[in-house]
Amino acid sequence: STSKSLPGHGPALFPPVDEGDALEGFIGNVSVPLGLPIAGRKTTMQGTLGPYFHVGNKLYAITVRHNVFLLDGHNDEYKYHDSGPKKEVIVMGTDAFKNYLASIQAHISTLNDSVDAFQKKLNTFRGRVADGINVAESQAKLEENEAKLAKIRTKIVALKKFYVNMNKKWSKPKDRVIGFVAWAPSIGLGVPPHGYTRDLCVIELYKDRFKHMISNVLSLGAVLVRSTSLPEIKSLMYDRVDVPSEFKYPENGLLHLQGMLTAEQVNNPSCLNLQGERIRRVLKRGFTTQVTVGTLTRFRSFVRKYSTAGNMESLELPILSHENETGTFSKGGDSGSLIVSALGEFVGLLTGGSNSGTDGSDITFATLFEWDWELVCAEFPGANLYFDDLKAFLADVA
Repeated sequence: STSKSLPGHGPALFPPVDEGDALEGFIGNVSVPLGLPIAGRKTTMQGTLGPYFHVGNKLYAITVRHNVFLLDGHNDEYKYHDSGPKKEVIVMGTDAFKNYLASIQAHISTLNDSVDAFQKKLNTFRGRVADGINVAESQAKLEENEAKLAKIRTKIVALKKFYVNMNKKWSKPKDRVIGFVAWAPSIGLGVPPHGYTRDLCVIELYKDRFKHMISNVLSLGAVLVRSTSLPEIKSLMYDRVDVPSEFKYPENGLLHLQGMLTAEQVNNPSCLNLQGERIRRVLKRGFTTQVTVGTLTRFRSFVRKYSTAGNMESLELPILSHENETGTFSKGGDSGSLIVSALGEFVGLLTGGSNSGTDGSDITFATLFEWDWELVCAEFPGANLYFDDLKAFLADVA
């Protein structure tokens, strides 16, 4: 295949929006920062796209194999050959996309209700001004509420326009194809030399759909269905006030990734919690639970159940839910998410969890990203997670 992308794969994914933008709660599902919700075009499993990398002029991304290959299907290594049919990957499976459209409509409806409430308030203040009751205060409140109402109306217009665009240009699965599987090694448990879980898949992406790309960036910006509000992220990442925090809330909520946590660093955490225990906080953004903060513990062996690979002990990076946060670090649909450190280092690829609780995964399992990356580099010589000259890299789709 040529290194230049063929034109016409559908509309480009969006750049991230500023905090406070009308589309802030919705753009994440169709924009270029990490955490895109994905599915195979011909399968029903819903997962999350992990980090981007490039080899020369080609753009790729990493996820887990079980997002796009049936777990009860064959478990052979898969490689795409130029002439064969492609295993295409789409943004949001059919149900996920329907729910996405419905959530935009529901939010528009909520905003319409608040317009009605503001109209009543405005009528009250107008009446007071006309009747000479607390004129200065009533006039000030009238103007303040008029400004708020104008903002809500602007939001409604933007969301309606966005909804129409999504419905018209993204509704068919073929409109949401972003690439195809390039390589997927077999799923393995207890894989030498580290005895770890190998659940990995590389997607070749259609570059024209990613022309607004901003490299490997995790957006901590608002999402409507979330358990973690922005002010909470900093306190969850580091809860001791007597020691300076590693975590700095990034400009516009965009955490640029750099560096990779090693196995040795995992076993020697750098932070102290309130009890004075050495721990390491991590973040991820996934399709189901969005942005969550968890606690990375040292490597441990667990019996993993994969129908293709059987049941076997495997070395995992276990991530526990944050002790001060309700809910769970991950649920089904978050597999494939990249887990990152407070400093924006690549930590692990989320492969699953143990569902002993009622609210999702009590323990989230991940494979150390360094080990996955070794496999990727062996298969794709010259692979690079960093985009030092994005403008030049994207010149062929600009």
